[in-house]
Amino acid sequence: MESAQSARKFVSGKLLATREGTIALGVGAAVLAGIIILVYVTQYRKSVDQASAPVNVMVARSLIESGTSGEVVGQKELFQVQSTPKEQVKLGALSDPAFLNGHYAVADMYPGQQITSADFAGITGSAVGTQLVDRERAVAVPVDTSHGLIGTVQASDHVDLLVSFGSPQVIKTLLQDILVLQPPGGGSGAIGGTSAGSNMIVQVRSPQAAKLAFAADNGKIWVILRPRSGGKHAPPSTVTQTSILRGR
Repeated sequence: MESAQSARKFVSGKLLATREGTIALGVGAAVLAGIIILVYVTQYRKSVDQASAPVNVMVARSLIESGTSGEVVGQKELFQVQSTPKEQVKLGALSDPAFLNGHYAVADMYPGQQITSADFAGITGSAVGTQLVDRERAVAVPVDTSHGLIGTVQASDHVDLLVSFGSPQVIKTLLQDILVLQPPGGGSGAIGGTSAGSNMIVQVRSPQAAKLAFAADNGKIWVILRPRSGGKHAPPSTVTQTSILRGR
């Protein structure tokens, strides 16, 4: 070990003792310094690129009014995912639409505005109103076990509604493709209730609300369950005793 150290000291001393040796050591030191600087610059550029790399965030596609539920935001496609430079991303900006489920907007959000977690709050209770936008309305429909598919229809199902009037008796299509917001009792599962009946809350357009209310007050409502997906409208029909006897 001592002999090796002595040899290195001897070589260093010989190099430093000559002009060429001094230049060689200087060049070696400069090359080493250059390598260190190059590595540092490369790592710095990489960190800067990562810091400014664009990320996907959710922005409002159109006006999202305060009180709108996250489910409605998704159903109506009121947002879009947009690539944004990282330094421009707001604190708490959302990128996963799944966050919206079970939440509602606490402030108006305008087109192009980034959607953040602070813009939404968790829904407590039924909060039917947060599931409505624009001219949509929630209406209670009285149903019974004979006409209302009680125990079968669930919240988020789509149904057709028929109305039956008497003297002379007629049954006709009232409304089609109506969303069930809430089953009787305020639950989210299957419709319950007694044989005497209960109310089913459905979503309708504003002009349909009065039409449905009149039919419920003056006739009997039939609930017809639609397919979960792919259901198509059928031509509205009117059925009377005469049309049945004639085979129409």
